[in-house]
Amino acid sequence: MDVQLVEVGPRDGLQNESTILDVATKVALINRLVDAGVTRIEVASFVHPKLVPQMADAEAVCEALEDRDDVSYIGTVLNRRGLDRALTTRVDEVNLVVAATEGFNNANQRASVDDTMSEIERMVPIAKQAGRFVSVTISVAFGCPFDGEVDPSRVIELAKRAVATGADEIALGDTIGVAVPSDVTNLVPSVFAVLDDVALRVHFHDTRRTGLGNVAEALRLGVRTVDASVGGAGGCPFAPNATGNVATEDVLYVFDRAGFTHGVDQQAMVETGRWLSSQLGVDLASAIASSGAFPVGREHDGLD
Repeated sequence: MDVQLVEVGPRDGLQNESTILDVATKVALINRLVDAGVTRIEVASFVHPKLVPQMADAEAVCEALEDRDDVSYIGTVLNRRGLDRALTTRVDEVNLVVAATEGFNNANQRASVDDTMSEIERMVPIAKQAGRFVSVTISVAFGCPFDGEVDPSRVIELAKRAVATGADEIALGDTIGVAVPSDVTNLVPSVFAVLDDVALRVHFHDTRRTGLGNVAEALRLGVRTVDASVGGAGGCPFAPNATGNVATEDVLYVFDRAGFTHGVDQQAMVETGRWLSSQLGVDLASAIASSGAFPVGREHDGLD
């Protein structure tokens, strides 16, 4: 498999939707994603239910999941209390989060960046000892709704600290969808340079319709793990106007047209996106669901 899709719909896709789905519907969504061939799925966020009521049933969702050797379930964690909750469940991975800016970290996690990073430095060994794969996401890595432009050196320094904790993977998040491909070009190689053997993942939002271009540029630069949300559902409840992750169906189209293999059934994802739209009572934003895919089968030269 040349590239890996990380499906974030059941967590990042649902956390900003006004309709709160019940446990059975969330599990049905996750099972549909598994049936479509997705092997890494963000299933829950272990946060305070008053802050993100859409995630209040995280433990119940995890309890209802099928035991699968071929699927890795991911739980997002913002602090030690969240980690303790996650480690009582069957999640295979924990995704720890720190913002690149003080403004966003205070809004999202009620702490300074240094305090959150220090807590991550304490949490990673605990999660690793418990047998979990650990990723650290640096959110608002390309721009912040409160502090504006983000100095790449800030992101690089946080990446260095995250690598030093022993984390298995570092993710760069364009949480509010402000990046353009040149921003990806400017940041990703510098982050790669400090990762040693630690994997790099990218997480783009399509708020300003630049998300797919950013995915394509990240692939060209050597990134091989990409987050996406079925139907393009989602956004961040702590970031004004941060609507829409890149749609899984559309990201799969980029993969296919660029000649990468991924193991996910695109048509099954289109159907899942339409099903999710009906459950949420909204029209989700996938372009492929509306326009259809262009026939794939000829040889491609990739993104160079």
